Amino acid sequence: MTIWLLAILLLASLAGLGWRQGAIRVGISFLGIFIGALLAPSLGRVFKPVLMAVGLKNPILLWVLGPLIVFVVISALFKVAALVAHQKVDVYYKYKTGDLRLALWERLNQRVGLCLGLLNGVAYLVLISFIIYAFSYWTVQMATGDDDPKLVKILNRLGRDMQNSGFSKVAKSIDKLPEAYYDAADIAGLLYNTPLLEARLSRYPAFLAIAERPEFQDLANDKTFSEMRQQRKPLREVLDYPKTRAILDNTELMKLIWATAAPDLKDLANFLQTLRSPKYDSERLLGRWNFDVHAAVAAYRKLKPNLASTEMQRMRRLIEANFAKASLVAMPDQHALLKNITQLKVVPSAAPATGQVSPGQWAKTDGKYQLTFSLEGREQQIAASIEGDRLTLNNEGNELVLLRED
Repeated sequence: MTIWLLAILLLASLAGLGWRQGAIRVGISFLGIFIGALLAPSLGRVFKPVLMAVGLKNPILLWVLGPLIVFVVISALFKVAALVAHQKVDVYYKYKTGDLRLALWERLNQRVGLCLGLLNGVAYLVLISFIIYAFSYWTVQMATGDDDPKLVKILNRLGRDMQNSGFSKVAKSIDKLPEAYYDAADIAGLLYNTPLLEARLSRYPAFLAIAERPEFQDLANDKTFSEMRQQRKPLREVLDYPKTRAILDNTELMKLIWATAAPDLKDLANFLQTLRSPKYDSERLLGRWNFDVHAAVAAYRKLKPNLASTEMQRMRRLIEANFAKASLVAMPDQHALLKNITQLKVVPSAAPATGQVSPGQWAKTDGKYQLTFSLEGREQQIAASIEGDRLTLNNEGNELVLLRED
C-alpha cells in the first residue's frame, strides 16, 4: 500500500531529523507546522490578488499557492527562531557547564528530539493525507488510465489506497473544505465520464442564460470538441483546447458560473441523472421550447379544411421557412428569449428570421402565463398555455405550438 509506504518513509526520516537537530529545534518547528496549518487558509487569500497581478490565472494554482506560501513562510520563521534558541542553549551547555551535564543534555536533547520528530512526521502525514484526499477526489473520478500524467497516476493510487485502507478518515478529520467542493467534483466526474450528459447541462434552468452566451454556443457547435469528448480524451487536452481555455481564462465568466451553480449543486446532479429538478420542476414554463411544424400545419388545416392540397403544401413550406428554427427560452428570473421569430403570423413575403433574438419577460397570474416581447416594431402581450410538454402561444388569433426540448 503506497500510503503506508509514504507514512513509514515520512515518520522514519522526520524521526532521524529530530535525533540530529534536537528537541528545541524540532519542538519549535512543530509549533510552526501547527500555527502555519491554522493560518494558511485564511491568510492565503491575501496572496490571491498578488498572484493574479503577476499573471497567474490557473484557478487551481491560485487556490493552492496562497495557503502554501503562508504555510512555508510561517514554518520558515519558526525554524529560524528554533535555530537561534538552539544555538543559545548549545553555547550555554558547551561553555558554562561541565562535561557531565553537557553529555546528559546532548543525550536528552537527541532522544526527546527523536520523539518530537515523530510528532512532526505525524503532523506532516496528516496534512499531506488531506492534500492527497482533496485532489484525488477530483482526479480519480476523471482518470483515463495510461494517458494520465505519471504524477496524476501516483496521486490517484495514493487516493485509492487511502480510501481502501480507511486512512481517508484521517484526512476528513481536518477537512474544512465546503461541501460544494466535493459536490462539484462529483458533477465534473459524472460529466467527464458520460459526455452525452453535457446536453442536459445546458437545459438546467439555472444555466439557461449562461448557455446562450456566444462562448458556449460556439463550443457546443464545435465538431472537434465534440469528438474529443466522445473519445474521452485526457482532461488536460480538453482543458487546453483553445475555446475551452478562453472560457477558463475569463475570470468574470468563471465567477458567474460558480455563483450560479454553487447554491444548486445537489439539485443539478439530480437533474443530470434523472432530468428532474426538485427546485425548478414546479415552474412548468422554465426551459427551452422548440417550434412544432406538424402542429402548426395541422392547426392551419383545421382552420381551412377545404384548402387544396397544392395550396396546403405551399403553406407548409411558408410555415417551415418562417418558424422551423423558432424557439423560446424561459429563465428562472422571469426573463425570456424568443429566437428566430419576428412575428407570430405566416406572411408569404416575410424573410426567415434566422439569428433574430428578441428578449422579453414572462409572468404568471392565476396559473396562466403571459409573455411580453417586442415584435413587428411594437410591444406585444402573448398569452401562453401548457399541456404536458406542449406550449401554445396565442396572439391576436395567431397560434404557435412549441414542444419542450428533450
